[in-house]
Amino acid sequence: MKRRDALAATIALLGVPVIGAQFFLSGCTKADEKRTGLFTDEDIVLLDEIGETILPASENSPGARAAQIGSFMKVMVTDCYDESEQKIFMEGIGKFKQYASSTEGDFMNLSSEKKKTILIALDKEAKDHSAAAAKGNDSKHYFSMIKQLTIWGYLTSEPGATKALRFVPIPGRYEGCIPYSGEPAWLY
Repeated sequence: MKRRDALAATIALLGVPVIGAQFFLSGCTKADEKRTGLFTDEDIVLLDEIGETILPASENSPGARAAQIGSFMKVMVTDCYDESEQKIFMEGIGKFKQYASSTEGDFMNLSSEKKKTILIALDKEAKDHSAAAAKGNDSKHYFSMIKQLTIWGYLTSEPGATKALRFVPIPGRYEGCIPYSGEPAWLY
């Protein structure tokens, strides 16, 4: 039974008008259609590779690819970003491909050192863009968005939270004076 039908049956059964019924029924209207089809499978693989370059696998923890960072970015951009942010992000993927191919070649086929070089250059460009944004340019830089989503997605994923960080599902009391000896950070 649909919610609209259930409300109508309840109103008919009670025989009284429900104040604010329109509020309850507004949830039944279709929301604005989200833009679908923004990402191709190739884009997801590229975002996984960029994420893996930012947060590579090590002996102690898996990399961003294990957290399926490309799929995480797809969901976040499609479902949570507004149209202007989606446009910046999607145009940024195109700019990234163009920049990588003009400087070194296809990003997917490069050595890890060349990939790092490209990302370091783009990170510097994003920082310069942020400095300009502080002076009045309000737009975001696509690489900052990619980097932030990579870190957020990785640290909130199962591999990131349980293998890269020390995960405590039910934390105990707070102890502020525990000495740090280089082990992974806590995640509560």
